[in-house]
Amino acid sequence: MKSLRWWQFVLAAVLITGLGVSSFGQQSHGLAVKVLAQSPAETKTDLQVICLFRSSPGNTLNGSLVETNEKLHGVIDQIRKSNVFDGELGETILLTPPDGTLGAKKLLIIGLGDSETFTPERMYLVGKIAWREANRLGIAHPFFAPTVIDGGVTKYTTGEVAEQVVRGFSDALASEEMLRAGKEGGSVSVVDFTYLAGVKHAADTQSGIDRALGKSTPSPQ
Repeated sequence: MKSLRWWQFVLAAVLITGLGVSSFGQQSHGLAVKVLAQSPAETKTDLQVICLFRSSPGNTLNGSLVETNEKLHGVIDQIRKSNVFDGELGETILLTPPDGTLGAKKLLIIGLGDSETFTPERMYLVGKIAWREANRLGIAHPFFAPTVIDGGVTKYTTGEVAEQVVRGFSDALASEEMLRAGKEGGSVSVVDFTYLAGVKHAADTQSGIDRALGKSTPSPQ
């Protein structure tokens, strides 16, 4: 994984209050997945994960990616244009945001590859990577934002994307538990994942998570 830790960063940032965590989180292999209607530019967490499509002039930033880039003073543009991060599928880069920018202490970016050929099934690998990297970093409560729509791909529902991501989370955890049972694995640090979604997409995102975990979505109280 590429890292830009030479920036002298540790973070104390402002959490902008949005809608809270949904009242329903589901459990799989000891991992809870919760939905939070908030932008990744506004979260306060030890690790925020976002995704970027392959770096090319046609793949512009939108929505929360613009907000995140602005708070980082253009760092996302910088790493894309300088070929530090190409956005190839599965490529990762770990940033430590400078003081006074993001509310996340660490920002992990995962590449999504070519936007023109993107399908939700690609997010299964992304989910595995996100869980394994969070666990390797010893993060108990990581946050994940697919940022597919903000990357310019809008033809799939957020539920379709979330289903694949959470299948990846679950299978990564299951494989780690299998290794631990055979004494080949290490400790499991991840307790839960908070999955970010826009307000209007939160319910559909939750439905996708429920499908991935084989659960029916409870009615809100």
